[in-house]
Amino acid sequence: MIDSGNTAWVLVSTALVLLMTPGLAFFYGGLVRSSQVLNTIKMSFVSLGVGSVLWALLGYSLAFGSGNCLIGGFEWLGLQGVGATPNPDYGETVPHLGFVVFQMMFAVITPAIISGAVVGRMRFKAYTLFIALWMLVVYAPLAHWVWGPQGWIADLGAIDFAGGTVVHVSAGVAALVAAGFVGRRQQPSEGEAAHNVPLVVLGAALLWFGWFGFNAGSALAADGIAALAVITTMLGAAAAVATWMVLDMWHLGKPSITGAAIGAVVGLVAITPGAGFVSPLAAVCIGALASVASYVAIAMMRSTRVDDALDVFACHGIGGAVGALLTGVFATKAANPDGADGLLTGNFDLMLAQGVSVVAAAAFAAAGTALVLVVTRAVTPLRVDDDVELAGIDVFEHNERAYSPTWFEAVEATAPAPGRTASDDDLPSTAYFD
Repeated sequence: MIDSGNTAWVLVSTALVLLMTPGLAFFYGGLVRSSQVLNTIKMSFVSLGVGSVLWALLGYSLAFGSGNCLIGGFEWLGLQGVGATPNPDYGETVPHLGFVVFQMMFAVITPAIISGAVVGRMRFKAYTLFIALWMLVVYAPLAHWVWGPQGWIADLGAIDFAGGTVVHVSAGVAALVAAGFVGRRQQPSEGEAAHNVPLVVLGAALLWFGWFGFNAGSALAADGIAALAVITTMLGAAAAVATWMVLDMWHLGKPSITGAAIGAVVGLVAITPGAGFVSPLAAVCIGALASVASYVAIAMMRSTRVDDALDVFACHGIGGAVGALLTGVFATKAANPDGADGLLTGNFDLMLAQGVSVVAAAAFAAAGTALVLVVTRAVTPLRVDDDVELAGIDVFEHNERAYSPTWFEAVEATAPAPGRTASDDDLPSTAYFD
């Protein structure tokens, strides 16, 4: 039977998660050069259109339809047979259509996360084809494994409250693979100016705000579990911000507002799989530990040949994996009777299942992403020409500029020259530790 309060909460949560995609666009857009900001924002925004339509036509049926342990069926193609009546598998008190549109927002933002690894150098046509194929080839099957009625990861006993493996591990690993396929930037990272730090903070704030719907909405009810997810979401992010600032002061000598924004996102990523399964104090531990792990991962990625421009793998891939594994440590039925007891209560089986789920999600995302990129490359070149990349992709790909030519030229003139680190008078670098 439909409950109006639960339905209202799911629909409001849907709107909150929708807001996260523009938030991600601003977060990424502020980190890049002014001549790349429109393309970067568009890479997130296009997913709202392409992703939503694909989800309704095919994606939802593949992810949540009855099928087998690997993939759903085709009974809900075009959402036929999906109406206002609740589906007992996906919320006994909310309309089936409400669950569909809530999950649609997850499917929309996940491929958009990948864009941060290839900003400024991937052709927009190629990117659009890539995310369309990726949603169907990678995201939908993985969602079925974890949340579907016969998914093998769910049957294994692994738990993922709101998408630590489905969303963040898969997107983080896909970003790493995509960065490798597209290749390194022509301009060294020292010359890539983060053109608008307030835009970065605005984006992070919108992500934080929307994440309450992302996590607490996954309870599919306005109840105690939703309340638990709200407070664990807040504390996980807050602990990550505090930890990141301490690390900044220890490593760089000064706390960075950009670092605090990145830390908030890492904490939100990490608490996602356990938001409805762990205690508030456990959320603090998860946020702090994930912050350290991602901070170290960013530094380590600097020594590799893979040019993940906005550290998507370090923040989402590592943060999601740490959160999923720590859920296996801290989960307790005292917090959620429908959850599971983790390692701290003596249950090693959950920890093992969480480990298998992380490895399986990462391996599948890597292989599936590589396949999709090979197909995409066969249809259209992946990368823009070198002169387009160096001049700025916005005008050439979209025939638009974010700012007037006079302002644009003034800002570009303040960017540090390639090969040197930005001074105090320069715009900050996208490369976090430069």
